[in-house]
Amino acid sequence: MTVDQVLMMPAEKYTSTEVLDWERRHLFAGSWTCLGRLTDLFPADAERPVTQRAVAVGDVACLVVRDGETLRMFANTCRHRGHELLPEGEASERRSVLCPYHAWTYDLEGRLIGAKGFREDESFDFAEHGLVELPVRLWEGWVFGHAVHPVGAPEVPSFEEHLGDFTKILAPYPLADLAVGDRHTYEVAANWKVIAENYHECYHCPLIHPELCQVSPPTSGDNYDLPGAWVGGSMVLRDGMRTMSITGELAATPFPGVPPTAVEYVHLLPNLLVSAHPDYVMTHRMVPLSPDRTWVECSWLVLPGADGSVPDPAAAVEFWDITNKQDWGACESVQRGLASPHFRPGPFAPNEDAVAQLVTIISRAYETGRLVP
Repeated sequence: MTVDQVLMMPAEKYTSTEVLDWERRHLFAGSWTCLGRLTDLFPADAERPVTQRAVAVGDVACLVVRDGETLRMFANTCRHRGHELLPEGEASERRSVLCPYHAWTYDLEGRLIGAKGFREDESFDFAEHGLVELPVRLWEGWVFGHAVHPVGAPEVPSFEEHLGDFTKILAPYPLADLAVGDRHTYEVAANWKVIAENYHECYHCPLIHPELCQVSPPTSGDNYDLPGAWVGGSMVLRDGMRTMSITGELAATPFPGVPPTAVEYVHLLPNLLVSAHPDYVMTHRMVPLSPDRTWVECSWLVLPGADGSVPDPAAAVEFWDITNKQDWGACESVQRGLASPHFRPGPFAPNEDAVAQLVTIISRAYETGRLVP
């Protein structure tokens, strides 16, 4: 796309509490937010399987429930007087959902099965007081939730339209089979969109990322303009480099059938950044904490060995921890600059076309409430 007429968004889009509140409701809760890997929410190696996990989808408290292979999500609010069924971030191994306030109890399909004092009330219909079920989807090992409209409502956005051609770009990678080789979390003093915009351009790389420029030319690759609520592009490795690491040597087992010199950098809005390398997939999952603070979970996904062991991608982790911290410093400086009364939105350079595309999508969503046209 041309970037001639696209400017950075006004400062208040990055600094205003009111704007972030709107985004949490409409762009996060109201679209499809990544909640993490299924194996993070429901660890397979637990002595007793976790059946319930409380999460936030944007500004809506939700409860993700797993019963065997069936995944459901409910509003995390009791149908009696609204008490949380589980505190956010906590998990339960119970085979029923128990409200800790007045002991109303639900089965794992959300049906009310216990309510003290109402069993003898003939006017009380248990079937009318089940949990509110919300849409949840599993895609390639990641769990996505929509939290504004209940299951079956016509207003629920299409998950397939949300993904669009994102699936085609990542099709060569065995995403569902990958395991977490390592993980870092960061708290960045910047708006989530500042982090996303920084991710989508290498205009800054020559000054900020000397290590990255040694293994991948900052002007390489092209950006995509394809259907779906996503933005991104590809880059290539320098001759003789086998992956993104300090030395360019492989950090994990290479993926069969994947181009050996390509790296994909794609962002499924609102909060999942996927960087696919020849031998590992790195992801950044963003959760906005305030207009000027974002929690970022960085995971390195690798192919397990034949015996189920998970390799340690230390060379990739070292490389990207350095690069991440360079990016966080730049993003935090941008955030401080946005607070200046002298900031005015500037134009995007020609090779910042992916940032222009991201800003266009989000600006349009402020008007329509939708990430997909």
